[in-house]
Amino acid sequence: MSQTLTIARPYARAAFSLAREHGRLAQWSSQLGFAALAVSEPAVHSVLGDPRLDAQSLVDVLLPPGEVDPIFRQFISVLAESRRLEVLPEVAGLFDGLRAEDEHVVKATITSASALSEAELAKLRDALRKRFGREVEVSTAIDASLIGGAVIDAGDVVIDGSLRTKLARLGAALAN
Repeated sequence: MSQTLTIARPYARAAFSLAREHGRLAQWSSQLGFAALAVSEPAVHSVLGDPRLDAQSLVDVLLPPGEVDPIFRQFISVLAESRRLEVLPEVAGLFDGLRAEDEHVVKATITSASALSEAELAKLRDALRKRFGREVEVSTAIDASLIGGAVIDAGDVVIDGSLRTKLARLGAALAN
């Protein structure tokens, strides 16, 4: 995984630089997401290393339908010719991270034991906005094994307020 990230990082930086230079960050993010999803499909992934396929055939499969930025097409062609298409999911993830940083947005995932109401999400979003001093883009997940509470993962910061963790700490304290 770390080798894949090492390979993907310069491509993500180059993609970000090109997209930012042309004012197309959102468009590139969407197109990279599509290409990354296509590469992850087992049928597509299995033919990526096939030497019988030329780079342009692979590029055509990975581009989203409709109008595609010609510079984006060229970027995907460079990846195809270098036989680096398998790193597209990592490139897309790193690109989105660079975009969020540039737009001063923190992406946070809130995992809770049950679905959160809109009011609870708004309260958590406001608290995170105050803590980070940036806009917060929240996604949610449900994990019943947490029993109660929530785990907030915002990049380098993880706040674990789950009942499962609190019970584990209490058990460890009682054991000592």
